[in-house]
Amino acid sequence: MTTAIGVTEYGGPEKLQVLDLPAEELAPGTVRISVTAAAINPTDTGLRAGQRSESGHPEDEADVPGMDVAGVLTEIAGDVSTDLAIGDQVMAIVVPSGQHGGYRADLVLPAESVVRIPHGASEIEASTLPMNGLTARAALDQLGLQPGQVLAVTGAAGAFGGYVIQLAKADGLVVVADAKESDVDLVRGFGADLVLPRGDDFADRVRAEYPQGVDGLADGALLGELALPAVKDDGAVATVRGYTGDGRRGLRVQPVLVREHARDHAALDRLREQAESGVITLRVADTYPAEQAAEAHRRFEAGGVRGRLVLLFD
Repeated sequence: MTTAIGVTEYGGPEKLQVLDLPAEELAPGTVRISVTAAAINPTDTGLRAGQRSESGHPEDEADVPGMDVAGVLTEIAGDVSTDLAIGDQVMAIVVPSGQHGGYRADLVLPAESVVRIPHGASEIEASTLPMNGLTARAALDQLGLQPGQVLAVTGAAGAFGGYVIQLAKADGLVVVADAKESDVDLVRGFGADLVLPRGDDFADRVRAEYPQGVDGLADGALLGELALPAVKDDGAVATVRGYTGDGRRGLRVQPVLVREHARDHAALDRLREQAESGVITLRVADTYPAEQAAEAHRRFEAGGVRGRLVLLFD
């Protein structure tokens, strides 16, 4: 058995509880991790609230959230070819399903979803990278912009937005980002070339600077159709909650589905290298013992957190 944090009934943060669940079996192609840190993301609060459920109750006995973890490698399936060894500190992306989620003290994952933590980073810091880092990388790859082209980023102070800016600058792009006044220095620190006030009129502000529109948009703030006018005709847009655009002006609007990239070992390991070299910054806002997950979710949903809240497992 293993300790996990999850829900047996969907709802508010108070529905999170400590669970004693069966240990997962080590299957071919997998490894086992003793989880020490699990970062909290919007997908976690959505799962807890039952946003994809009509019944109000998990189909399984419990649902365990969590897409970002770090910890220690404890077991490797016999058919896995890897340069990792038992005892290595690792980080991983998790695709939650029923009782399988990142908020578990013991977790079995596909070997492709697991890499070493960045040298010089703690397991807590490393737990903030896999899911948002892979989402940011996938967004930029889908946009397909070339060095020198201009990318607009909304939600720039968030985890996704921050990684997009830093990776975009490493790719040679010009970045226009949004921020509230208190976050301007933070967003500039990521490397944004121009920081504009955040809000529903962001597209108008972008057009004031780039009358023809920018080449691409990464919409981390979920502005949807309000952000589209920032992009020039036939430009590219990456969204993170399934929005596919309005079909106008030839815009290529593509949702980023990070689940499709969860086994992209090369991309995850490249993020590790970029964290080691300082291209991207790992940001932890605070930590909570796993049994205080409800309190952490309340704080997260209140907004204004810069960096990730991380749950700690013994």
